[in-house]
Amino acid sequence: MGWDAKDIALLNRLWSEGQSAAQIARRLGCSRNAVCGMLTRQGLKRGHKPPTARPKIRSAPKLRPTSSADCARPAAQKVSRNTAERQQPKEFSKQQLYAILAEAVRNTG
Repeated sequence: MGWDAKDIALLNRLWSEGQSAAQIARRLGCSRNAVCGMLTRQGLKRGHKPPTARPKIRSAPKLRPTSSADCARPAAQKVSRNTAERQQPKEFSKQQLYAILAEAVRNTG
């Protein structure tokens, strides 16, 4: 879009009245991005808006000092299983494997 003096004057006036970039763009017949670009080149800003919510800023909780009794307690020991205690997989005969396979084929077909 070609910006002439009238368009820039209207842009400045509408912006100072508080209209949004989209409203100004509709009025001028151009895109919102064109209006935002011209506002940037003109150095126009809205100013800081105050926040709508008022968050409460709390300080971090104070850590309680640990007692010496807590530190004196021994840590729990890791217990590992022996390989002999592990359950070995069940072994099937050829006939049992074929029966399991046949049943699986029947269930999927």
